Amino acid sequence: MKITPDIVLKAYACGIFPMSDGRDEPEMYWVDPEMRGILPLDGFHLSRRLRRTVRQDHFIIRVNSAFEQVMTACAAPASGRWTTWISHEIQDIFTALHHRGFAHSVEAWTGEELVGGLYGIALGTAFFGESMFALRADASKVALVHLVARLRQAEYTLLDTQFITDHLRQFGAMEIDRAEYHSRLSAALSGASSGTLSRLGDFNLSGRSLSSATVLQSITQTS
Repeated sequence: MKITPDIVLKAYACGIFPMSDGRDEPEMYWVDPEMRGILPLDGFHLSRRLRRTVRQDHFIIRVNSAFEQVMTACAAPASGRWTTWISHEIQDIFTALHHRGFAHSVEAWTGEELVGGLYGIALGTAFFGESMFALRADASKVALVHLVARLRQAEYTLLDTQFITDHLRQFGAMEIDRAEYHSRLSAALSGASSGTLSRLGDFNLSGRSLSSATVLQSITQTS
């Protein structure tokens, strides 16, 4: 059976997500980890150094202006990682979901150069973070801070990171078991229908930018 964008959306709503064994691999498989990574939106840890970096506006943060470029950069070989789970087919599916308003990117730019970012899917009050990349120090971290601020302002309740990495632990990411994850996911999906993604757009997942001061204030107020 051909995997379509609609099937992928249904899979995320059921708590599973697709992966592949390589960039040119035509097959995908479904993953439902026994332990799931999440980043609590009310427990996001922002270090003093990163707070200072955000305040200094080293990067221009844009949203949904270069979605395909972000996915391509996330799939590119990097130090310590020469393969990717983001196949061309997965990228095509996510690009289609982006055009339909379900998949979003947060990007860090220096001038007209894309130097970092992340992307994911939004359903209800859940955001499923997929991958991130950085070509400059702290670029992906600043993009993540801006994402969290927007999700908080839009009253999102779940930021799914799928797995835990040392990079994510520094922000307060934690693991919960499958049963707890599915309980939180159910609550997040019941908080708003999968069609009400304009809530995310209200806070620049397709719209106006937010100043660094507004971003930091949002995180401080809800920590």
